[in-house]
Amino acid sequence: MLQQLYIKNFTIIDTLDICFNPGFSVITGETGAGKSIILGAIGMLLGQRADAKSIKPGCDKCVIEAHFNINGYQMQSFFEDNDIDYDADDCIMRRELNSSGKSRAFINDVPVPLSTMRLLGQQLLDIHSQHRNLLLNEEDFQLNVVDIIAGNRAIIEDYRKKYAEYTDASKAVAQMKRNIEESKQNEDYMRFQLKELSEASLETGIQQILETECEKLNHVEEIKSALYTADNLLNEDNGGNILGNIKELSRTINGITNIYNDVKELSERIEACYIEMKDISQELGTAADTVDFDPVRLQQVSERLDKIYSLQQKYHVSTVEELMVIQTELVQKLSEIDNSDDLLTSLEAKERQSLSQCMSIADKLTASREAAATKIEKEMRKLLVPLGIPNVQFAVNIGCRELCLTGKDSVSFLFCANKGGEMQPVTQVASGGEIARVMLSIKAMISGAVKLPTIIFDEIDTGVSGKIAEKMANIMLDMAKSERQVISITHLPQIAAKGQTHYKVYKEEDKQGTTSRMTMLGCDERVKEIAQMLSGAEITDAAISNARELLNVN
Repeated sequence: MLQQLYIKNFTIIDTLDICFNPGFSVITGETGAGKSIILGAIGMLLGQRADAKSIKPGCDKCVIEAHFNINGYQMQSFFEDNDIDYDADDCIMRRELNSSGKSRAFINDVPVPLSTMRLLGQQLLDIHSQHRNLLLNEEDFQLNVVDIIAGNRAIIEDYRKKYAEYTDASKAVAQMKRNIEESKQNEDYMRFQLKELSEASLETGIQQILETECEKLNHVEEIKSALYTADNLLNEDNGGNILGNIKELSRTINGITNIYNDVKELSERIEACYIEMKDISQELGTAADTVDFDPVRLQQVSERLDKIYSLQQKYHVSTVEELMVIQTELVQKLSEIDNSDDLLTSLEAKERQSLSQCMSIADKLTASREAAATKIEKEMRKLLVPLGIPNVQFAVNIGCRELCLTGKDSVSFLFCANKGGEMQPVTQVASGGEIARVMLSIKAMISGAVKLPTIIFDEIDTGVSGKIAEKMANIMLDMAKSERQVISITHLPQIAAKGQTHYKVYKEEDKQGTTSRMTMLGCDERVKEIAQMLSGAEITDAAISNARELLNVN
């Protein structure tokens, strides 16, 4: 429940720090005193859009802070899921807005996204303003009321999971049909592409191998000449026989090893050089003999390379490996075309199964809603008759529509205030006062099913007066008895008098300008305030007496 509200530098509010009590509270004040401003501050605290224009002129920032007692509402999991410290006795929500338009949100002094602030606010407080009467025009609101009374939360969650599976299956079927259609249009071209790539005999590293071979074949004469020259340099007899000279060197040095042991190591090294050079000479000769110009092979290699280069240019890639990826994708796509009928049949079977599961749960929802509709009709008539509509007719019409996220039901509230009259959608035939009474009755009815700590009614009494207003006040008072805090902003003395706690919003004028303030009224102050609501600016003795009677005080 709302325990304390602190507002600083918000529009015409300088500083407001007010405590709230459990039960039924009322807020009164003249038009323009600042009641809507306070509601606006609370709305911003609950995640509504913030505007830098809301900051009081001359100030750098505004702050709105509220303290809630959430003990007994099993909300610990929300705080754990969002990594926020949990304090059941004092949950603090704070919103700060600076002059640059930047806004910051905090829960228990932990910075949080505005979405998190909004989610928590929805579980703590509901503000019903006059414009929310328009919700009666919205089918989703009416359907939600039925589901709340029916207690359909668990079954709706189950249905939405199955509906998501069904929509995914439907999308998969549709996508497969599009793929099949597109693929069949491109099938001939894809098969040509695959044939073209397959004929290139692509394999990893083949491009480098072919390029190396092509380079060799293009320089055969140069290679062969170099090999022969090297071999001749090693073996020629015109004084440059390197091998012969090394062999002779080895024999000479080896001949003195017996008498000069210091050259034994040199002799071994020279011998090793001779063996290595002799081996090199043999390999040079072999290489020279094996290197031959092969124009046929050169043509084959060049044609294959040209094919690879052409394919790379065509498919805008730079490697054979990338071409192979394209080839694999083509194989897969053509395989899907070849097996498309089987794949489509499988997907359609899955779609039918998901649809069947959805329809089964949707049927359960319909049955539950129909049962709740009967209960709502009885309860609404029970609530509306004492509110001055003795001949009220109220019906919940449940129709059928295409399967959607909420099931297969359409819901509309039908209303007629006159006996024997034709029932029509409530917003089409009800007056402003009747709509206010209908909305209050709906809120009273669902409040028992939704454990919401605090409800604020902003002039829910529009269009009513007298005994009807008193009846409406009694309904709000009853709502507040069920571990719930109800706050009503009202201009009617009959409702104000029923409040267990009474707050007044007023303006003060000084040299600095106009300031809106809020205070809790004592008994005598309440008498004066209600008398003023009864008689206007000039409080008469009769108004005082009437006020005391309404308050049941001497």
